[in-house]
Order: sequence, then structure tokens, then C-alpha cells
Amino acid sequence: MVKTSASLLVTFSLLNSFVSSASTTENFLSTLRSPRPFHAVRSPLRNRTCVALSNNNPSVDDAPNILEAIKECDQGGHVIFAEKLTYTIDSPLNLTGLSAIDIDIQGELSFTDNMTSWQKNAFDLQYQNATSFFMLGGQDVNVYGHGEVQGNGQAWWDAYPENKKLKRPVLFAIVGLHGGSVSQIKLRNSPFWHNIIANSSNVVYSGLDLFSSSNNGNFEKNTDGWDIYRSDSIVIENSTITNGDDCVSFKPNSTNILVQNLRCNGTHGISVGSLGQYPARVDYVENILVRNILMANSSEGARIKVWPDAYSEKSQSLTGGGGRGLVRNVTWDGMFLDNVDYGLTITQCYGMDDEEECFKHPSKLNITDITFRNIRGRTNRVFSPIVAHLVCSSPHTCSGILAENVDIRTVNGSNLVTCRNVDKSTLGGLNCTDWSKGYNPA
Repeated sequence: MVKTSASLLVTFSLLNSFVSSASTTENFLSTLRSPRPFHAVRSPLRNRTCVALSNNNPSVDDAPNILEAIKECDQGGHVIFAEKLTYTIDSPLNLTGLSAIDIDIQGELSFTDNMTSWQKNAFDLQYQNATSFFMLGGQDVNVYGHGEVQGNGQAWWDAYPENKKLKRPVLFAIVGLHGGSVSQIKLRNSPFWHNIIANSSNVVYSGLDLFSSSNNGNFEKNTDGWDIYRSDSIVIENSTITNGDDCVSFKPNSTNILVQNLRCNGTHGISVGSLGQYPARVDYVENILVRNILMANSSEGARIKVWPDAYSEKSQSLTGGGGRGLVRNVTWDGMFLDNVDYGLTITQCYGMDDEEECFKHPSKLNITDITFRNIRGRTNRVFSPIVAHLVCSSPHTCSGILAENVDIRTVNGSNLVTCRNVDKSTLGGLNCTDWSKGYNPA
């Protein structure tokens, strides 16, 4: 059981020690097998316990019981969701402003698929049409246990193809949490992203098991593992993810993030962005370290996705372009790829399929000091013989792109990399070509 409240100073020192100790001669397999654990500050002991009541009936809303238990044990208590009980939730839970509380999930929290009600009542997160069933925030809040949070996403995935404006809730939303942790729980069948952490700092996620998979042809779209937004000093570690979108995504204004020891399956990789979507905003992502990752059956391995300085349409529900900002000091160190489409991706043409047209509108969001280190494995035949796609919209918008000890090959042995508007001399011998098979539309 992990009960932690991350320290800003610990996170900074950890990031600095990782960056300074990195070596291209470090054995790749030992890198994957020898994680460097994160040690956070332990929360003080709680002084009372509250057991949330459950009707154990899928037709009865347990949200009032949950709110009562949280209120009773806030400021120093320990709330238990009992083992072998299901807590049905059919109305939103505002769990912000909490202080010094542990939430122990041993049973199941099950959010209903009552789309009519949730369209009216879910919390609007004010970003990319995201809403949420509940919001959790405050100071020194720890969520743990061996129970499950069930999103009943299949109904949402089935409805989305016919209604692209459907607002599907995020399963686990942390908003305004400063010091806390989420550990050892299972997240299942999220309608939209599994996790968002917004306007928060000093939070650790550890030992989570995320799984969302459709049982028919209506795929589990946009079921990102973690989306980090306007947050600082975050750790995500020691977890497994099977889903239908990014394993982890660093959204605008994410800083000082450590991601380590993840097994990502069926995902769209570990991604910076998308950034630069909104013309009136300045987006930045800085000081990110990603290490010890197994990436299998995925569209991407490591990627950065930035919109050009022109209106673009990624899909009917995702349009944008023209934003400003910066991506700086991002490192992927230690990643094994198995059956991915592209191993590495940088694009400043997100949402614009015609790259030549994109180059006429160079992005106003610069990318600098990026390192791909100790990355190996195999891509599939989707973009063969190309294994990676490194395309900036102008030679003046990308700098300091480094590749060290990178060996990615297709199943046929090819290792061609599309390189446009990047400095090939710092790419560690990658087999660059100007030829492109296009950017992965995922």
C-alpha cells in the first residue's frame, strides 16, 4: 500500500540525477530491469475511519452515501469502500478541497452509462470537450486499494460514431490536488481518458492497472491512459495500460514530469501534445523524463505532435492550429518496441496531411533539446520501410534533436527514417531519407 505526498524538491533532484547520470554505454536490458525508485514523503497517520455505505444495487445511486463518508472523514480520516460491494454512481461527485484524507477502494465504484443524465450533469473540464464523473482535489489526498473503478464505457463507445459531439466523461479526474497519490487500483472501460491531472502538483501514480477494450467494432477511442494538463512535479510509474489512444500524454503546460516502468499495449505511444491547437494560447511542456517503457502493438513509440500555424482539421471533433509555445528538455531513455507503426515521431503538421502545404505555415511552437536514447525494437509493415518520422515545419522551429543508441527496424530489417527540417548530424547515425509515407493518422 502506497500512501505518499510527493515533494517538489525530491522530484527536481530525481530528474536532475537521471539526466546527469545517463550514459549511452549503459546496458539496454539492465536499464529496463533495474528501475530507480521514486521516494516521496509519507503522509501522517490518519486518526479515524469511515466506511462508505453501499446499497449494492445497480438501480440505486450511492453518490449521497459517498459524499457523506468523505465529508465525515475529511481533515485527517480514512474512508473505506468495502470489499465485495459495488457502489453505483449516477450523479456527479465534487471531491475538491479535501485535506489530509485517505480513500481506500477495496470494492467497486461503478459509474452508470446514463448518457442523458451525464450530458447535463458531468463536470466540464474546459479542455478539448473533456468532462468528468467526479473531481478530486485538495492537499495530502491518497487513493489506494485493490478495488476497481468501472466506467462502463462500451455504451459510450457505441454511441460516439453516430454523435461526434457526445461528451464522454473522464474516468478519474484529479483537479487542483497539491500533494497526494493514486496507487494499486484498477481502472476499467473508461468512456474517454482514463486519467486527467489538471492544475495540480506533487502527485504520484504508482501500480495502476488500466484496461479498456471494446467487444465490437466500435473502438475504444480517446481512452488515453494519463493526460497531464497545467500541472507540475508529477510521477507516473510501475503500471500497465491497455487502451485505444495515448499511453501518457503531456498536454499544455506540463512541467517536471517523471514517467517510468510502464507496460503500454495497444496505445498511441507516450506523447507530447498535441500542442498549439488554440491561436490565443501559449503552450509549453518542459523537463520531462520517460524511462523503462515496454511499448507493444501500438501506433507510436515516442512522439511529439504540434499543430501548424494554420487551421487544420484532424477530425470532425478535433480542429485547430496557430498556437504558440515551446517544447524543451524532453528525454525518452529506455524503450523496447514490439509491433509498433512508427518508433519515433516528431510532427509540426498535426492535423494537416499535406506536408508541403504545412511547410508554408511553419508552427509558432518551437521544439528544442529532445533526446531519444536507448530505444530498440521492431515496427510492423504499416509504414515499412520507414520506422520513424521526424518532420518539422521549418528548419528554424526545431533544434537540438538527439538520438543515441537507437536501433529500430521493420520486420524486414529496414531502418529508414523520414527526416525533414531537422539536423541529421545529431541523430546518431539514423538512416535518414527525405522520402515519406506520411504521418500516422492515429
